[in-house]
Amino acid sequence: MPLPDRFHIAADPEYARAAAERLFAAVQQQLVAVLPKTCELLHIGATSVPGCLTKGDLDIVVRVERKDFQATEAALAARYARNSGSVRTNEFAAFEDDASTPHLGIQLTVKGGAFDVFHRFADALRADPALVRRYNELKLAYDGQPMDRYRGAKDAFVTDALRGGSAEPGGERGE
Repeated sequence: MPLPDRFHIAADPEYARAAAERLFAAVQQQLVAVLPKTCELLHIGATSVPGCLTKGDLDIVVRVERKDFQATEAALAARYARNSGSVRTNEFAAFEDDASTPHLGIQLTVKGGAFDVFHRFADALRADPALVRRYNELKLAYDGQPMDRYRGAKDAFVTDALRGGSAEPGGERGE
């Protein structure tokens, strides 16, 4: 059994993707009924990108207008645990459900705010097979490694990709 403090790629990414899609449909249906109408719910993360390796979880971003942030945060906090390993600001909050299968992570962002980038990275991956290949190479390089090392390399990769850089595995820029 994989150690939880280590990054592991799902044995069957397509099965993981299908499970994430099913959970997304169910969560989306539940949340649309209780969140402000201006909210945008998007399936992001590796399970939303064809051909992308994944650890098998579901990541959702809930994008809201600034005026709806507090009400949306309260509604999400009533349903999900806060992700204690994540920052919390007046533009961003993170939630999770460890009991769901697959694991569920929800990022709440203010549209246009500093943390409103999750959907942009997923869109960049969907639009660029070479970027997916490089992201998969990064994941393969960190499979079995400590989660904090993987997250550091992933953060550098995402930042570089959103800047339009080469996003080479390991966070190094190609020249």
